[in-house]
Amino acid sequence: MDISGPKGTFELLPGKSLFEILCDGLKKANEKYNITIPWYIMTSKENNDATVSFFEGKNYFGYPKESIKFFMQGELPMIDTNEKILLDEKWKIKQAADGNGGIFSSMINSGILSDMKEKGVKWLFIGSIDNAILKMVDSLFLGITFSQNKLAASKTVAKLNPAERVGVFCKRNGKPSVIEYSELPEEMAQKRDSNGELFFGEAHIMCNLFNIEILDRIGKEKLPYHVAFKKASYIDETGKLVEPTEPNAYKFESFIFDAFSLLDDILIMRAVRDEEFAPVKNAEGADSPETARALYLNQNK
Repeated sequence: MDISGPKGTFELLPGKSLFEILCDGLKKANEKYNITIPWYIMTSKENNDATVSFFEGKNYFGYPKESIKFFMQGELPMIDTNEKILLDEKWKIKQAADGNGGIFSSMINSGILSDMKEKGVKWLFIGSIDNAILKMVDSLFLGITFSQNKLAASKTVAKLNPAERVGVFCKRNGKPSVIEYSELPEEMAQKRDSNGELFFGEAHIMCNLFNIEILDRIGKEKLPYHVAFKKASYIDETGKLVEPTEPNAYKFESFIFDAFSLLDDILIMRAVRDEEFAPVKNAEGADSPETARALYLNQNK
């Protein structure tokens, strides 16, 4: 989107950031269930200070400060197209955040998982900050997962078309899995069933539920890395800072959905797109502030 600062600080409405929109949902749930739900926010090394300062400047949006905790995800080195490790401005190895799948090990290393256990947390919902209508507290979702004796669950919406940039659910080697859109072969993306529906048409929308009993085990596993080709500034051999205009480096990320394959089965719940999925990913067009704003306003009118 080419915005500066943490994405959660982006104002979808005048004076109302994505962070505050999600906080509104939590406060409504707290009032409904007469409880204060702990809120854990994973940041990166790059944006942690800015995120914490933003919350402090907004007085935590009226949410109890002691119920909000921040923790940082890990990092991995970046390499160039010649497979050489890049250096950053401080003459150190250039690193980038290790993807949202790093949340499991980061929760252990930061003490967040221990904090959850001390608070008596039984279920953890993990969502994305860029979904303007994310339903962080969903008693139906939790109830169905619990009643089906599953230890993890994920929501899906029907993929709009073969080219939509979303991961899709599948079974891989008999285990629940998700194929990222960038890794889905064109032939598989276009495949349809006898009813004309996309065969790989269940989109992963980063609405995931985990029983706390399995988080220790997941956090100690090494999830596979996925490669992304990005623009990255670096120090060249003469000590000069180079700011590329085109992608020039590879970063490595693990994804939350790769943890599904560590389980025999998960529950998948189809959601209504316009009620639960309003991503803010592009500056304009599809999945932009304009489309997310319209869905948010329609839901809250």
